[in-house]
Amino acid sequence: MLSVAEIINLLQEHHLLKTTNATEKTDTFNSVSYDSRTVETGTLFFCKGNFKPDYLIAAEQKGATGFVAEKPQSASSNLSEFIVSDVQKAMALLSAAFFNFPQNELTTFAITGTKGKTTTAYFLREAINAATNNQTALFSTVNTILGPDPAATFKSELTTPESLDLFRNMRQAVNNGMKFLVMEVSSQAYLKNRVFNLHFEHGTFLNISPDHVGENEHPTLANYLHCKEQLLVNSRKVVINAATDQLQDVYFAAKATTNPENIYLYARNGTQTELPMQLDFTFDSEADTLTDNEIYLRALTTKAQKLQLEGKYQIGIPGDYNETNAVAAIINAGLAGFKREQLLTGLATTQIPGRMERYQSQAHGTIYVDYAHNYASTKALLQFLKTQSPDGKTIAVVGSPGNKGIDRREGFGKALSEEADVAILTTDDPAFEDPLAIAREIDSYIDHDRVQVYYELDRKKAIQKAIQLGAPSDIIVVLGKGQDPYQKIQGIDTPYPTDSVVVKQFLKQLQ
Repeated sequence: MLSVAEIINLLQEHHLLKTTNATEKTDTFNSVSYDSRTVETGTLFFCKGNFKPDYLIAAEQKGATGFVAEKPQSASSNLSEFIVSDVQKAMALLSAAFFNFPQNELTTFAITGTKGKTTTAYFLREAINAATNNQTALFSTVNTILGPDPAATFKSELTTPESLDLFRNMRQAVNNGMKFLVMEVSSQAYLKNRVFNLHFEHGTFLNISPDHVGENEHPTLANYLHCKEQLLVNSRKVVINAATDQLQDVYFAAKATTNPENIYLYARNGTQTELPMQLDFTFDSEADTLTDNEIYLRALTTKAQKLQLEGKYQIGIPGDYNETNAVAAIINAGLAGFKREQLLTGLATTQIPGRMERYQSQAHGTIYVDYAHNYASTKALLQFLKTQSPDGKTIAVVGSPGNKGIDRREGFGKALSEEADVAILTTDDPAFEDPLAIAREIDSYIDHDRVQVYYELDRKKAIQKAIQLGAPSDIIVVLGKGQDPYQKIQGIDTPYPTDSVVVKQFLKQLQ
């Protein structure tokens, strides 16, 4: 329930309320929604995004009794109205209140970075889940886990949901007995105010590169960095990968609101930084193969040593580029009071749907399905896999989304030129763009003296072609979608069997 008095107080406290016709005698609201299709009697409706007056009319017809908007609405004479300066901020505030501030009942871990968010989140969740008696929720790009029941796990639509959905999910997690929450926080979440006024116990900054600068995303790298840094500004304890670009800017953003004693810096042993202070943790690779990935973590400062995390760790996901993510997870767990011995099994057995999935064919090489979707992650993945099969060719299937992440196209071309022998350019969530035009743009950045390029816009056929081209010692890498069951085409989520299913079905046919 949410009363008019609560709404007015919250909006005024954050200087968002412009005008209202509601009085304290007005009925309370027993539901909140931004989608007219989900409205029920007594709903407070948020007029957000690409709002049309017809949505409010439909909401009123279904029982809405009030609305929040940035402008008065002509078809609203019978409704309580709250006119605000920013409806996204208002929705975040009021949703948190409606669901009775569930974040206060959870120990929260929030992770941001251009790459590695999902891997770090899974490492952390799996590391502590057994120690918490299966009471750790997860909000990730891949899946949302709200409880131990299989029905409480479902495919995520956004890396960080809309604020109303976010707080609803938090409340459901609490109701399901969850005590801890590990979540990815995207830069878009701050750009769109999905996490406005939300504070975290632990915040982690992994890295930044210009992957989300462009149309429909961030206008500049400076804006992108600013949005990512807001996670640190709103976290009580902070973990920073000292190998990130823009480290000095990132560190001082954290220091603006966090005591330096609560900021922990880590990096691979030998990393040089521009900061005057000592790193808190360093790590080394002890083993790095597809079947054996082991690191050794060292605590260098007094505050790091107090966490008692030093020692060897087995990591369930191969690739040296995943070691940084595992270390971030270990430090976060330590800050929350978990001991090294409690983390070992979870880290060693972590698996992520759609990440480093391995399929062996009888005569066409080894096929990998991975969600890598920018230059840094694609290069790191291909480079690592080449070390595992140096005598074979590397064949990559790749596309790039439409209407966002335009820089990714150049990045894919660069990574393919550096690490691949054959590239099959295909479709990957083209949105409102022509997938052929996207493929041609990627191709324009490929060195054709080094890479043989094919076009096959039917993604299923592209994967099949890549496998058919493979010889026994070759590596085929299907990039970008993992276990995503949809292609976003002309504004429609078009069902797609997932890369994993396409690979498994075709290998079965070949047998």
